[in-house]
Amino acid sequence: MRRKLKSEDRRQKTENRRQKIIVCPPSSVIRHPNMGFTLTEVIVASTLLILAIVPILKALTTAHVNTTIIERRTHSLILAQAKLDEIKARSIYNYDTTFAETNSSLDGLYLGSVIDNTINPNLRKITVTVGYDLNGDSNLTDDEIEVTLATCIARRW
Repeated sequence: MRRKLKSEDRRQKTENRRQKIIVCPPSSVIRHPNMGFTLTEVIVASTLLILAIVPILKALTTAHVNTTIIERRTHSLILAQAKLDEIKARSIYNYDTTFAETNSSLDGLYLGSVIDNTINPNLRKITVTVGYDLNGDSNLTDDEIEVTLATCIARRW
């Protein structure tokens, strides 16, 4: 008899479990695995995605443009400093020669100009201007100039 009670208890428990499983929320909340999204859901999700991506892409574009500008200015500064060092080295033995140049090619599309002003017989002011030739006409305009460096050179002996 105990066995019968135990088996009946088991059946009762199984039925209770089935009843708990059968009780579920309304069908509008549960999705069938093969059902897709409604058009409204797709449009709302797409709109939210676009609203999130547009500012990110704008920030990335701005960062890329700024990086390019910084790279050009840094390279222009290096080229201008190298040109000044070259002029300083040449001035030790050739102080009387002029160092003026206009739109000379330094490295690819980077152009440089040198202005040589005599302050007095023993002192000269050298100004080096370097920039990136954006339009490729081998002529630096004011908007293409990246760096301008100036120094004074004195006669050594």
